Amino acid sequence: MAFVIDASIVVAWALAENDAHANATLQRARGEEMRVPVLWWFEVRNALLFNERRGRISGADTSLFLRNLSQFGATIDALPSEADVLALARRHRLTVYDATYLELAQREGIALATLDSDLARAARRERVSLVVELSG
Repeated sequence: MAFVIDASIVVAWALAENDAHANATLQRARGEEMRVPVLWWFEVRNALLFNERRGRISGADTSLFLRNLSQFGATIDALPSEADVLALARRHRLTVYDATYLELAQREGIALATLDSDLARAARRERVSLVVELSG
């Protein structure tokens, strides 16, 4: 079964943050298809670069991580429903970026993996299942 994964989970993998939610999602990603909106590609790389600047990861480790990540073969969804993204962002006071992940999970009828508590809360309110339930 496929699931939507946001950048927060992937960045936790890159930084080896030993987060139980991220680790459980990694196990699932090894056997299931990951679906992502096109903005995920940019968000992951921007977060990695930001963490390089903070000294949390090296450029070489970023490159290695991205090569390894490409082996998962995430399926990129290029065009969300604009009206639905905006409605979700307004209803749940989310960024458009976060609402795009929720819209994809909702449209495809699949679970969402995130470490973002606001996005997880919005998913629950929209009856979108979470790969791993966050408290709060």
